[in-house]
Amino acid sequence: MYRIENDDLTISILDPVTDQERMGTRYCTGGYIFQVADRIHGDLMSGPTYPDSFNIFDGQGMPDAFNLRPLREPTATDPLALILGIGVCDLEYNAVMAWCDWNVDVKPSRVTMTTQQEFGGFAADIERTVSVNGRTVRSHTRVRNTGRGTLPIYWFPHPFYPHPDTDELCKLNLPICFPENPGYEQAPSGFIRRKGWPWKEGYYQVLDHNAAYPLIIIQKHPLLGQVSATCSYRPAFFPIWGNDRTFSWEPFLERSLAADQETTWQIDYDF
Repeated sequence: MYRIENDDLTISILDPVTDQERMGTRYCTGGYIFQVADRIHGDLMSGPTYPDSFNIFDGQGMPDAFNLRPLREPTATDPLALILGIGVCDLEYNAVMAWCDWNVDVKPSRVTMTTQQEFGGFAADIERTVSVNGRTVRSHTRVRNTGRGTLPIYWFPHPFYPHPDTDELCKLNLPICFPENPGYEQAPSGFIRRKGWPWKEGYYQVLDHNAAYPLIIIQKHPLLGQVSATCSYRPAFFPIWGNDRTFSWEPFLERSLAADQETTWQIDYDF
């Protein structure tokens, strides 16, 4: 595991080789933020089974994923596909057949991981950088299409926050609505808040929105009171999810790259 730090925070990032037992076909293996720790308050992030256990599907900390858009030729008859940031995977058995190889550059306050992936007619260069500056943790991604055809990108962050002491969870800088449901409602303050606490099961809810500008999220936190995240992009599909251990939001980024085209995006997590 790699660690970057300053006087305020220590960020633990999984090593794509030595921490491979913590990885599977869901989360990007490069730049996987496993935990953020405060010098005074300790661990700041959670997970669906944290702190009692860990499994590769549920994950922990602040992972992100390209896995919902596996890349394979439309005429392919076998179950193999390329998942960006992971490798060649068997979709039938949900197994990684060939992991992507990351080159890692480590500095005291920054880790950069780069990989080149090819499968069928698809090829991409990916760069993932995690850095810390003061109380801001930045997750930055760059993808270049080095293949012959179009490269679809369907990516989402999945940060796992511990539940706050209040029922209020998060507030967005864009108007949202969602139908009546057993898990969430919108408070007069504008915050999305949980219903029926304590929960005995998980609740998933898609938010309806029409974002015209990049996303900012204010998140309640039991140790720090309030934290935030600033995305450099406008979300497409946008669900939230939580169980009795954690709460998370998943603002999806959706783009399509022509041959030799490049795109970048980032999220600043402010603690």
